[in-house]
Amino acid sequence: MSAISHELPQAAVNAKLIALISSGAVFLGIFLSGFVISEPAPYELYMAGLIAIWALFGLRVSRAAMPLLVLLVTMNIGGMMAMTQMADLANTPLYLAVSLFLAFTAVFFASVTAVQPSLYRLIFFAYVVSAVITSLLGIAGYFHAFPGAEMFTKYDRAAGAFQDPNVFGPFLVLPGIYLLYLLLTGPIPRMPLLAVPLLIITAGIFFSFSRGAWGMFAVSAVLLTGCLFLQSASGMFRLRVVVMTIAALSLLVVAMIVILQLPGVSEMFSNRAHLEQSYDTARLGRFARYAIGFQMALEHPFGIGPLVFGTIFGEDTHDIWLKMLMDYGWLGFVSFLTLVAWTISAGFRILLRDRPWQPYLLCAYVAFIGNIGLGTFIDIDHWRHVYLLLGLIWGAIALEYRHQRLLRSDPVQAQGGKRVMEGGWFASVKDLEHS
Repeated sequence: MSAISHELPQAAVNAKLIALISSGAVFLGIFLSGFVISEPAPYELYMAGLIAIWALFGLRVSRAAMPLLVLLVTMNIGGMMAMTQMADLANTPLYLAVSLFLAFTAVFFASVTAVQPSLYRLIFFAYVVSAVITSLLGIAGYFHAFPGAEMFTKYDRAAGAFQDPNVFGPFLVLPGIYLLYLLLTGPIPRMPLLAVPLLIITAGIFFSFSRGAWGMFAVSAVLLTGCLFLQSASGMFRLRVVVMTIAALSLLVVAMIVILQLPGVSEMFSNRAHLEQSYDTARLGRFARYAIGFQMALEHPFGIGPLVFGTIFGEDTHDIWLKMLMDYGWLGFVSFLTLVAWTISAGFRILLRDRPWQPYLLCAYVAFIGNIGLGTFIDIDHWRHVYLLLGLIWGAIALEYRHQRLLRSDPVQAQGGKRVMEGGWFASVKDLEHS
């Protein structure tokens, strides 16, 4: 008996240590995603090792998340088939290796959140911390706040710790939307603490001067507000959402008016605010290349090979659908289209259900919609945060699948588990309505 009494506490301590180490490992991975000045970035190297170690110790892919794995792998098989159409492979094998690696990161995040849903809060917190730091770097670079700060800009636009402001801006949308969610639903005394990082991230999005990021953030914010309004039957909560939305918009408008008074900002804003730029509508501009590329896809069902389109026309496809046809062939295109449609459909069915993980699903879902919309005008197949969004959504899909199975087999246990989760890491919208 004495041996058992000593053994159990030690086992509990070991389990706690393992949980802390695994949580810390995931936190670091998400944090590193905001720093991609050079490639391979620390994120790639770290996540490759983390996924390998986690797989050795029993990484399990939920049955409900298997479509994510199958469709992403099939998409990359399409890319390998497209590679056979190339006379000179150049860096294509490395490009496809990165594509496959990113696919596995999506499956990894779906798997770990499905098994340990408390990781959602940790992931979002790490993302916010990373976004605030890289936003501050981008803002400092834009204003040349210190010697060498210009390394955090490109084309006179804030790029943070990224190589491209058009990736930096969209990267900031999810943490911005999450902070907006907390602002709209959280306790009033906590609002100033949320407003500061939200303003920093919003400033990062603004100074990226990325039209796509501006549009993404606006669309995602509208979708978030609409979903919160529809989800609650409480008149007081709906009134609060409306009032807080008006207050947030007013704060952003005032901040923009102040920012536009700064030297050079107004001119850059007016140049970037046009829906069409010269490189869009030129004779072989972006829109003309769309028509040429889609016609080429009819003649090359296996694609023409990754990155080949850019060598022919001097510019990349700048359209995720055309990108799939050219770089991954019709097999990759159909796989990606199916994955996007499945993700949107399956996520929408569970979007407004009162679950402990629902706030995180909602934020990831509206940000994913924004990213897919932006993909019509830019290539997103190697954006790390897009694969994170996929993983977060499919993790929630797997959790809902498990929850429904548990409800059918043991309703009392399912409801009890839900209450335990709500009392620990999570707070549901229903709780917030009564706060």
